[in-house]
Amino acid sequence: MAKYMAKILLLIVEDEVTLAQMYTTKLEKEGFLVEVAHDGQEGFAMMKSERPSLVLMDILMPNFDGLEALSRAKADPDTRHIPIIVLTNMSDTAYVDRAMKEGAAGYVVKTETTPGEMIGMIKNVLKLPKSKTKREK
Repeated sequence: MAKYMAKILLLIVEDEVTLAQMYTTKLEKEGFLVEVAHDGQEGFAMMKSERPSLVLMDILMPNFDGLEALSRAKADPDTRHIPIIVLTNMSDTAYVDRAMKEGAAGYVVKTETTPGEMIGMIKNVLKLPKSKTKREK
């Protein structure tokens, strides 16, 4: 199953290097190609140039934040079709509401979501088959 994912590029927009590396490792083990941007401005530029299949976007970052990058991406004809999952520690409903209103495909609170659950959400958004558990195989 990982073979078909080799052509699926994900963009992680995360300013915390350790978290970006952890998510990159997990996603690459699932067979995805992964690129990383470290702030909203770089992330938006990479969305335009790389055209990823999906973006994982942190909120609190330097230059402009993830909600600004989300807003710009959804307003731009070149990037509005790219699904963006907000990946943050901000669980305040005002952030969730704004992200969803701006067009986010999902909202993940890092401290409340395992990497496995996040991968499940990515596969759901991209309409990919779910991995089977050992019992189901």
